[in-house]
Amino acid sequence: MADVDFMNISDLISNITPQVLENLKRAVEIGRWPNGQVVTQEQRENCLQAIIAYEQFNVPTEERTGYVPPKPSCASHKHDTVDEDQPLKWS
Repeated sequence: MADVDFMNISDLISNITPQVLENLKRAVEIGRWPNGQVVTQEQRENCLQAIIAYEQFNVPTEERTGYVPPKPSCASHKHDTVDEDQPLKWS
């Protein structure tokens, strides 16, 4: 079997250009490469891993693919609750 030289992750990330990143995202999104060829499940998984690795080191957290902002804590919300000292009024 031939000896294969694999890139390490930092080499891979440094070789991803904005154009390549968009092609990877588009391939995952629509399931086809720019030339129309179908993306295999293995290719889709590899694309996702490359996108995640690239964005982890090159994109602010809030701008990453799939980012969901955290929900505010209950303590920071002002609830429309009845003041405990307010008397009840009966009609």
